[in-house]
Amino acid sequence: MKISEIIERKKELGYSVKKLSVLSGVPVGTIQKIMNGETKSPRHETIEALSKVLKDTDDYTYKMDNDVFELRETLAYYAAKRYENDKKLHTLEEYLALPEGTRIEMIDGRFYKMAAPNIDHQDITGRIYYAFLTHILRNNGPCKTFISPIDVQLFNDDKTIVQPDIVIVCNKDNITHARIVGAPDLIVEILSPSNFLMDTSLKFAKYKMAGVREYWIVDPNNKKVLVYLFDENDLEPEMYEFDDEVPVGIWNGECKVRLSELI
Repeated sequence: MKISEIIERKKELGYSVKKLSVLSGVPVGTIQKIMNGETKSPRHETIEALSKVLKDTDDYTYKMDNDVFELRETLAYYAAKRYENDKKLHTLEEYLALPEGTRIEMIDGRFYKMAAPNIDHQDITGRIYYAFLTHILRNNGPCKTFISPIDVQLFNDDKTIVQPDIVIVCNKDNITHARIVGAPDLIVEILSPSNFLMDTSLKFAKYKMAGVREYWIVDPNNKKVLVYLFDENDLEPEMYEFDDEVPVGIWNGECKVRLSELI
């Protein structure tokens, strides 16, 4: 995109300089200089970062008003847009009959394909899991933590099976040989463009409804962590930077995870 197109597109979307900075990773001062004409020839990497954010908004956009995620698409629009060819409602029996290794989640009887995670996603997932596991082992705690792929039969019915990136389960009666049955105490999802709307909308709603006590949404691109404490009926998340110590609410903050030390 040309500078004039970037300026026009920013106005069209109503993005503030701060919001555009958060989404693109370009410093606020740099964007301000481009917008007011002080910088006539920005670096190619800067133009590419801004263009990507402003071009891709029709496919998977989100805003960060007041530093809190707000979806632009509705759940109905998202489901129709990405899965319009799958009209059939499936059963647990059909899910379990899928070939081993198939990356599918089933929510309300519908199959949702899962993209293969990239290296950064797997690295962050593994390190957070290690931090949780270390705390459990050091304190001889009753909880167990698991890393994807693992099936979670969220409502103990035959309609919904999800595969969160990381879960903590403190009621061992919920752990069977085949899968976790019922809501985990804590779920962590690592965001990527392919799963953004699933993790922040559809699965967010299902996790809360099922009785998950705490939900972490980790955003590697913007180096932020959103923590929802559902058991306190709190829908306004606490937002942390990767440099912050993120307390685990279900353990009363006795375990804290600083993501910048893990990556």
